[in-house]
Formats: sequence, structure tokens, C-alpha cells
Amino acid sequence: MREVRVEGLAKAYGTLPVLADVSLRAAPGDFISIIGPSGCGKSTLFNVLAGLVAPDAGRVLVDGAPANGRTFGYMPQKDLLFPWRTILDNAALGLEVAGMRRRAARDKARPLFEPFGLAGFEGAHPFELSGGMRQRAALLRTVVQDREVLLLDEPFGALDSLTRTGMQEWLEGVRARFGWTVLLITHDIREAVFLSDRVVVLGPRPARVCRVVEIALPRPRTVDLVTCPEFAAAEAELLAALREPAVEPAPREPGQRAPGLGEPDGDAHAGLDRP
Repeated sequence: MREVRVEGLAKAYGTLPVLADVSLRAAPGDFISIIGPSGCGKSTLFNVLAGLVAPDAGRVLVDGAPANGRTFGYMPQKDLLFPWRTILDNAALGLEVAGMRRRAARDKARPLFEPFGLAGFEGAHPFELSGGMRQRAALLRTVVQDREVLLLDEPFGALDSLTRTGMQEWLEGVRARFGWTVLLITHDIREAVFLSDRVVVLGPRPARVCRVVEIALPRPRTVDLVTCPEFAAAEAELLAALREPAVEPAPREPGQRAPGLGEPDGDAHAGLDRP
């Protein structure tokens, strides 16, 4: 498991600023959701973390060392499974691209089919799978490359409500089994509360961290949890945070921590507590 620290990231495309001083921290094994208005820069943040886009300022650290794109497993919104390849060959694709022989790549991917609920579908093609199964296959393809930090960009956004709820429960269970550190982009507040240890709320573009909400709910979590008062209170707090007007942050003194960065454990998360 890895610790991820994002410190003061800024990014602009030409004269359009997209990220402005974004800082956050994910402790080893944390599940962090990132929410914010559409177009505020969430996907750009993930592109920077994955090494697809260079930031204009700031840095990304993994276990205290500068990150590179190979640290992160990135699953975009669409499953992007190749229709002419079997599910097993789709799962092995990233390993083949990295230089592994096809037989070895298949052998490495095959043991994951059972925990991912895909046993028996190794020889199927994407059109033969349900939407939820396709998303599990896409995530399998991501994690088989031994990336301990996962970037999930709206992975369940295209699914119907019932399938999405089932996928959330499945991800809750499989994440605990494998011990990943996860950062999730979502527009679904309920999904963010259900899955997360903390939820980072970004303001309108250019994105800044305007609040970080701790989700103090017990694990393992089941769908019955959504009816409890604590769940409703967390939803209400996040909805209120999204509705708050953006406020220009005050300049920081040299050496002062950026919002969203805190101490490693306990109540010492100075930058991660509610204002």
C-alpha cells in the first residue's frame, strides 16, 4: 500500500487555468473520493497524477518520492475493451504492451477472474457481458499490472442505478481484500459517502480544495448503511459544500501547509478536518 501526497498542483491550458494550488493526501489503503462541479478540473487532476499531463507547478509524491505514471493504475470512464479480443486477452493487454509475452500475461490475469466475478467468462467477448461485468473486466485489466494506487474516473457513471449499487458493494469488498489505495472521481454524493474514508470537494474551475469531509462510518459497508442518520448527515454536508460560493484562498506564509494536507494519522489531520 502506498501514501500519495499532492502538493500545490497548478495547470492551465493556454490562458485557461484549470487547477490552482490543489493539495491532498491519501494514506496507505485510503479510499478518497473527489467531487466538484462539472468541468472544474477533476479529470485533469487525474491526468497529471497518471503522468499523462505535466503540471505547471506543484508535485506528486508517492511514499515521499516523486511519482511517475507507472505508479498509478488509471481506469477512465469508459471500459475501452477491444471488441475483437476475449475478456482474458483484454485483461492481459496492458501486460503485453509492457513487453510481457501473451501466454505469460494470460497466466497472470487468469487468477483474478474469480475474485472479480468473471470466472467462466475468460473466452467471452465484451458484447456478451453485462455493463457491470465489463466494468469489472476493465478494472481487472488495470490492477493486473500491479499498480497499488488506483485512479478511478467515474467508473460506474454509465450503469443503471441497481447495477451501480451492486458494483459499489462489490468494490467495497474487493478493495479491502487487495488493500489498494484508491482515488475516485464521482458526481454521485451517495457513492462518495458509501465508498470513502474522506471526500475532497473541489470548487469551480480553476479547481481548489474547498473542503475535505471525513466519513466516519464502519466497514465493511453494505447498502443498508445508507438509511442511517450518520450517512444522511455526511450527504447533507457534502451537498452544502458543493453549494458554497468559491472563495479566493488567502496567501500562505512560507512553509505553511496547503489545504488538504495533514499529519499522517488520527485527529492530527489538520488540513483534512472540516472548517
